[in-house]
Amino acid sequence: MSSLTLRQALVGRRYLLGAWPWRAALYLLSSVPAGLALLVSVLLLAVVGGALTLVLIGLPLLLTLALIGVPVAAAERRRLRLIDPAPLGDPHRAPARAGLPAWLRTRLREQATWREFGYALLFAGVLWPLEGVLVGGVLTVCGGLLAAPVVMAVVTGGEEVRVLKLYLADSYPQAFALALLGLVLLPLLAYPLGWAAVARAALTRALLSSAADGLDARIEELGRSRMRLVDAFEAERRRIERDLHDGAQQRLVALSMTLGLARLESPAEPLGGLLAKAHEEAGEALVEIRELIRGIHPQVLTDRGLAAAVEDVADRSAVPVEVDLDIPERLPQPVETAVYFALCEALANVAKHSGADRAWVTGRDDGERLTVEVRDDGAGGAATTGGTGLQGVADRLSVLDGRLLLSSPAGGPTVLRLDVPRAPAHLIE
Repeated sequence: MSSLTLRQALVGRRYLLGAWPWRAALYLLSSVPAGLALLVSVLLLAVVGGALTLVLIGLPLLLTLALIGVPVAAAERRRLRLIDPAPLGDPHRAPARAGLPAWLRTRLREQATWREFGYALLFAGVLWPLEGVLVGGVLTVCGGLLAAPVVMAVVTGGEEVRVLKLYLADSYPQAFALALLGLVLLPLLAYPLGWAAVARAALTRALLSSAADGLDARIEELGRSRMRLVDAFEAERRRIERDLHDGAQQRLVALSMTLGLARLESPAEPLGGLLAKAHEEAGEALVEIRELIRGIHPQVLTDRGLAAAVEDVADRSAVPVEVDLDIPERLPQPVETAVYFALCEALANVAKHSGADRAWVTGRDDGERLTVEVRDDGAGGAATTGGTGLQGVADRLSVLDGRLLLSSPAGGPTVLRLDVPRAPAHLIE
């Protein structure tokens, strides 16, 4: 299809020579049967649904009436291509999960749905009658004039004929003159008909497109893409953990055992001393790789949940930490992982930078949001700016619609609060 629009064709010199006048007339004329069918549907759904509401049968009919603008708008976007090849985007968002209930919830919460419902009512009650009158008037005038000689010859047998109930033609020259007038008026009236189609198309675009809804959809898709990146990162972390646990760690264990047996078999110096040193280094490497595996994704977090994993971190902290977490049920895995590593970062900062004597971790899951606080009695001065680890924590929580709040005045104390919804929007399937 050409990229030329009807508006552009109307200001060109070849408008009457192409198919544009016929496409404009078809665009306007096709509104009549579509609008009539829509009017009948709206009246039936409203009357029958309203009458049966008391016995609950009418509720699905009224729900269908509320959503009738969705298919009408979809059909109008396609019909618009008759005179404007530029596609009119669909402002609706994809449901978060499959199934009719999720689709209904999504549609009923969108502004686009109600705007399309208003458009459907306007189409059914106002637009199609006006378009029918306009196109019908042009066809009636031009058709009546062009048909004057035919009517005189076939119907009246050469006698006088009243054309359009306005003019009485009593001879063939007069009838052919009227037909010539109709032939002249037809291209002239094609221009106002075309501009009427342009105005109708502009109204359709104004009512059925929404930059705000499109922006919302793009924002939601951006959130989903960020969530997919987090999931991919977590899957890669698990793979590295598995490879280290099943590969490198087992090889180090075997190497440590082999060096231990070699020490027993070759106690003499200097070989015995070298074997002892290699044995000790292999043992240190094994401890380090176990700590690395625990840091990648601790098994206790997978097996027993966030509270047990935080208590394990607190037990290994250089600064004494009291833990009081009220989390009755397991959280979604991305939430548990993000909060766990946020708390690990916070406790690591307490041990390295705060100079605190004690720290406290308290938290509560109220069924909708998880709120956790890390407090210490250190010197304060912590910040989330400047590329610190806390900035990364804040970024990761933001993917889950969560927030990181920090209060750390000079001289302390430092209070770090994590606030994360239990079921972030991007995790709902």
